[in-house]
Amino acid sequence: MSPQPSLSDEQAAVYDAIENTREHIFVTGRAGTGKSTLLNHLSWNTSKQIVICAPTGVAALNVGGQTIHSLFRLPIGLIADHDIEQNGELRKLLNTIDTLVIDEVSMVNADLLDAIDRSLRQARQRRNEAFGGVQVVLFGDPYQLAPVPGDPEERAYFSDHYRSMWFFDAHVWDEAQLRILELAFIHRQSDSAFKEMLNAVRHGRVTAEIAGALNAAGARPLPTDGGAITLATRNDTVSRINKVELDRLPGRTKTAKADVTGDFGGRTFPADEALELKTGAQVMFLRNDSDQRWVNGSVGVVTKIRDTVFVEIEGEEVEVQPAVWEKYRYSYSATTKELKKDIVAEFQQFPLRLAWAVTIHKSQGKTYDRAVVDLGSRVFSAGQTYVALSRITSLDGLYLTRPLRPADIIVDLDVRRFMSQATRVPAIQAARVAGE
Repeated sequence: MSPQPSLSDEQAAVYDAIENTREHIFVTGRAGTGKSTLLNHLSWNTSKQIVICAPTGVAALNVGGQTIHSLFRLPIGLIADHDIEQNGELRKLLNTIDTLVIDEVSMVNADLLDAIDRSLRQARQRRNEAFGGVQVVLFGDPYQLAPVPGDPEERAYFSDHYRSMWFFDAHVWDEAQLRILELAFIHRQSDSAFKEMLNAVRHGRVTAEIAGALNAAGARPLPTDGGAITLATRNDTVSRINKVELDRLPGRTKTAKADVTGDFGGRTFPADEALELKTGAQVMFLRNDSDQRWVNGSVGVVTKIRDTVFVEIEGEEVEVQPAVWEKYRYSYSATTKELKKDIVAEFQQFPLRLAWAVTIHKSQGKTYDRAVVDLGSRVFSAGQTYVALSRITSLDGLYLTRPLRPADIIVDLDVRRFMSQATRVPAIQAARVAGE
């Protein structure tokens, strides 16, 4: 069973609002405010018939859910006004849901959110009610991950039919009247000055003074003692750094092959199918430990490789066993008249990845004490710099391969428009407001 950290007061207030009302809710907040902790708690403790889904395979695996397309049996790509096909089994499943949770909702485009709405209305035969009467709870931060733009035809469709690609511009958004609850307390950083700098980066309000402070801190010599991870914009940069560093170590490379059973599908593996390691390799843990010896994102060094892998982390050697990731599919049980969550595939591998470097995208949700931020020749997507900087617990742990430039701070104009106009309730008030 997943270890259960206790909820803060504001997380508990949001949990109560989800659990004790039928309201549609969008849970948001800055990086490090504990959205994942709250979602995990909801998954384990709710009394509702809950279904959790996410836009990508890895995101779904991380929250013990199913991908949106798999859950709703939707085709990949634009759905637009095409008919949505549903068999009897799917209709029964969608009629059993009390609460639908969508994680990483910032990656869900407007067309897909409208297709979810149409699917639920159609299956539940409640065509005049947003989401067919299902309570919808969204988790995410639009300042971090954006929907992936499609081909030119898809982009043309969005410009003709929507104000933007973003989920908050879906046609169902206004009708559903989602209450926006914002987590405010940051658990990842404790230094108030660094928190304010990160907030300025998040909103694109970086002054010369803030940029100067970040650049001055990040200009220190790059660490040579290990333990710092490089966060880079590009996959090829990450692969090159990890290969060079692994080759530099003495000894033979040992490869751990993953054991895959069932229908895992495509490239949605949560870890390397063939994990190459040597003694001395810097690695990152890919999930929390049930005994709390490490957390998802902890960085350590391989000390021994036997049938298991030994890793030194914060001065302590731990033995790492292979972990099993389970791929779920929700189904309807005619016997119990309830939702079932079936395991349809398993992926077994050591929960480790080479970690001299990782992409900024894959660092999402992780926490590092020290990191080298490598923005390359340019930053190419909104929120990328914010995600990278906000992984680090303190300014003392920041290293920059080059100074930040104004062009590195990109805030999506549609996100800025939406977040400036949206009525957001501080999470700590959620339960009180819900009870009024």
